[in-house]
Amino acid sequence: MEDSSSKSFLRKQWDEYKEFWADRFPFTNVYSRYIGREQSLPSWSESDVNEFIASDPVHGPTLKTAREAASIALYGSAIGAITTAGFAWKYSKSLHGGAVFGWTFGQEIANHAYQLYRLDTMAAQAKFMDWWENKCRR
Repeated sequence: MEDSSSKSFLRKQWDEYKEFWADRFPFTNVYSRYIGREQSLPSWSESDVNEFIASDPVHGPTLKTAREAASIALYGSAIGAITTAGFAWKYSKSLHGGAVFGWTFGQEIANHAYQLYRLDTMAAQAKFMDWWENKCRR
């Protein structure tokens, strides 16, 4: 390990920058054990998710709400792609711009409609992944 006095100015800045953003985006720490695994988990079905929702009274309703919000965002993406495709094509020659706008707008509507900002959806998703991993081992 390097002594902090021997680090260059740019290296110190980079380390501070990484630490600053790591505090604000902890998903890299939460999901790191699920990403880049040697053997991936098998796919789960809707019934598996519903079984988890019924079995976990704390994280189950949160996961259910997050999944409902994701479907609203998906519909928002489709609607945004259709309604803004003409504008996106005219001004940027990029049809996917409408879908990105629709997804973002749909996600924001879902966040406020379902009050996701009050829920810890990341913990619910991680809990489901742990539950699924344990279920697959049996």
